Amino acid sequence: MKEFIDNRVILWDFDGVIVDSMAVREKGFWETLSNYPEEEVKQLIDYHKRNGGLSRYVKFRYFFENIREEEVSEKKVAELSSSFSTIMRKSLVNKEILIGEVLDFIENHQEEFKMHIVSGSDGEELRFLCDQLGISSYFKSIEGSPTPKISLVKNLLERTKYDKQKVCLIGDSINDLDAAEYNDIDFFGYNNQELKNKAGYIENFR
Repeated sequence: MKEFIDNRVILWDFDGVIVDSMAVREKGFWETLSNYPEEEVKQLIDYHKRNGGLSRYVKFRYFFENIREEEVSEKKVAELSSSFSTIMRKSLVNKEILIGEVLDFIENHQEEFKMHIVSGSDGEELRFLCDQLGISSYFKSIEGSPTPKISLVKNLLERTKYDKQKVCLIGDSINDLDAAEYNDIDFFGYNNQELKNKAGYIENFR
């Protein structure tokens, strides 16, 4: 199997790969949707766990259209997403949530690889968090939602003209795998054993 270090360009997912944020994100959904029935919010949390690479915009829309079976306006989705982002900006500016072995790898190899972040998290929030966590300088670009990850990767490859044979995406969800396959680049799973038999897999970075 091709090793991820054979690539010269690494596209990183953020949540679950660079930061251990799942519990914080879950709490954010609970707080944002506190006025809705608990059982419905539980269903959204389950959807969130299965689809870590999808944006909150998609998840809030799913909550109304698929769980509550009602129409929702773009304005309502934007309002909920903004409330969620406010909670995240307060809760995720904590260096203790950085995944140590990944951060060590990034810091020790920043001169060897061209690195970018492509995430389902809100783009503006993501850049704010990376600045606060002191990691922005390691990456050539930091991009997030509302643009879908498939499009984020596509746009990045078109913009940079990278040789796809030298690019890989490292992520922890099936949505990350889908984005890599759609754009014809290597994928390596991390921090999610369910991805182990679907593609290349990184057990650890040490």
